[in-house]
Amino acid sequence: MSAHLYLLRHGETEWSLSGQHTGRTDIPLTPNGEKRAAEAGRMLAGLRGDNPLALVMSSPRSRAVRTAELAGLTVTEVSEDLAEWDYGDYEGLTTPQIRETVPGWTVWTHPCPNGETVDQVGARAQRVLAHVREKLRDGDVVLVGHGHFGRVLVATWLQLPPTEGVRFALDAAGVSELGDERGVPQIRRLNVPPLPERGFPHA
Repeated sequence: MSAHLYLLRHGETEWSLSGQHTGRTDIPLTPNGEKRAAEAGRMLAGLRGDNPLALVMSSPRSRAVRTAELAGLTVTEVSEDLAEWDYGDYEGLTTPQIRETVPGWTVWTHPCPNGETVDQVGARAQRVLAHVREKLRDGDVVLVGHGHFGRVLVATWLQLPPTEGVRFALDAAGVSELGDERGVPQIRRLNVPPLPERGFPHA
């Protein structure tokens, strides 16, 4: 296929800065997060060029919807399937705080009490990508969402278990591009940083 799937992680929030797990909590972007979201839009536009755009889907969380707006995107669909991992009782806690009671805890290897299991998150990723593949027949797709769920999406695109998302980094306002080569899914670009207004520095 000639069309590509782009992932845009939302811009910086106070909790992404502090490392607090942010699932259902609706927390706004910081001023720097808003600036970087706009810069991410310039990077995304440069990567996409003039290809037709078939779908812009966003998580319902305001940090994602606002990132899409600042990036110059018109959201055509909002889906709870694209929301961040539900961390349950660990919402708002950092990994070091969780490890005070659960040594060695990671979201990839341990449960989130009263939250989602990795398999439940993986099932959401499968649903999102099934929808995306239909839309890719008509043009590029942009998904505006979150860090952990975005990493599960990358793993799922590559036909790997959702736990393999641990291997992919997605920073705030980072852009990734997924595609395929003769039917084999691939990562074309991963975690590309936003493009400042001044552009790339000269050597």
